[in-house]
Amino acid sequence: MPAEILITNGMLVDGNGTPPAPNTSLWIRDGKISGIGNQNDFKVANDAELIDATGKTIMPGLIDSHLHSTFDDVQSNDELFFHRDPVMSALVTTQNLLKILRCGVTSFVDPDTAHGIGPSIRNAIEAGVIEGPRMKTGVQALLTAVGGTAGHLIPDEGTVGYAQIVNSVDEVIMWTRRHIKYGADWIKLHATGSLTGRPGELMVWSREEVRAACNAAKDLGVPVMAHCRNPESVKICAEEGVSLILHASFMDDEGLEAVIQNDVAICPTFTFLANLADFGSKVGASPGMEDIFRGEIEQTAKMIRKAYDAGIRLVSGSESGFALTPYGHWHARELELFVEVLNLTEVEAISTATKNGAWTMRMEDTLGTLEEGKLADVIVVDGDVTEDIRILNDKTRLSEVISRGVRVDLNRPWPEHGSIPGWKVGNWAGEILTWQKAYE
Repeated sequence: MPAEILITNGMLVDGNGTPPAPNTSLWIRDGKISGIGNQNDFKVANDAELIDATGKTIMPGLIDSHLHSTFDDVQSNDELFFHRDPVMSALVTTQNLLKILRCGVTSFVDPDTAHGIGPSIRNAIEAGVIEGPRMKTGVQALLTAVGGTAGHLIPDEGTVGYAQIVNSVDEVIMWTRRHIKYGADWIKLHATGSLTGRPGELMVWSREEVRAACNAAKDLGVPVMAHCRNPESVKICAEEGVSLILHASFMDDEGLEAVIQNDVAICPTFTFLANLADFGSKVGASPGMEDIFRGEIEQTAKMIRKAYDAGIRLVSGSESGFALTPYGHWHARELELFVEVLNLTEVEAISTATKNGAWTMRMEDTLGTLEEGKLADVIVVDGDVTEDIRILNDKTRLSEVISRGVRVDLNRPWPEHGSIPGWKVGNWAGEILTWQKAYE
């Protein structure tokens, strides 16, 4: 059994949205929280591990409700679809999980996984075969033949990378049921997609297809999430039974009304857009997109704030797994953005990655807040996160990560791997060699 742990004299943020409690101690025993308050009131074992949290914040471990653990900081769809074999993807994922855990994420939701390996990864974590945060997962995203964000790289039928193509209502039902049989905790629909020569993303599912997926999943007790990056998609998905909308980009008044009437949660996932807008030039991202993505954040944020004020559950997701959102670096930036663009308080923002995240994990009764009897997933952060939420993204400020009641070794070398044959796209050149360039 895990050792007893006593964390003393910290400022406790319980994740419920209540004001922080100064000079508070937390007692962990048998993997659960056994006491909160004055350490003198606890009957702690003599050999308990002691952690002095003076000047630090004690809070629940973070729950990232939207990341891709099997992608390995991918740089392109080509790389993701055609340079990732299932066995190597699973092996590299075991290293990605350590990065995620080391930065204070003790639970996460992975909506769609390379080659559908998510349930096997989750089961390996739960069985103690590999180390990692708690995980809930989809199998692959369901896409119509129109595709998602990868254009012509998506085949007309079959499967590639994280995508399973569905071409009829019958296929939607069939693959929803199969994914649940394979172990899906969530079904993901890629409701919008990009078409050559058309701006933005379009709704690429019919209302009947969305309804069929939601009904088939509901019959088997599994919720549905949907990638929605245009107004129509938000409205239709909310009306037809989707439980969680990813992005909700450009949501309009009709979409907002549908979200509120049907009590649909939202995971904005601003982090990818913000990183591209703010730092893309530092990593060679395509120029000229900064204003476009900042504009999307600002326009969407106004409507999401209205949804939040109407009582809609807001959850935090980083979309880690891409080159712009590598594992272990940006999992808490979404909270910073919620404070910046949604005008949430720091305590409110933290709740989106703790209490509300427990809902996406389907573990509301046991996870996400610091309360007696709940599972002991806890982090200790050097400083006051309610004064500066940004310190949650600074790994050097993370004093302790406690997962399942056990302290995670933060002193190990940071997990890294070398070059894997065929893993990355190899270009013959970074630019086109014209005659003028050769001799200018």
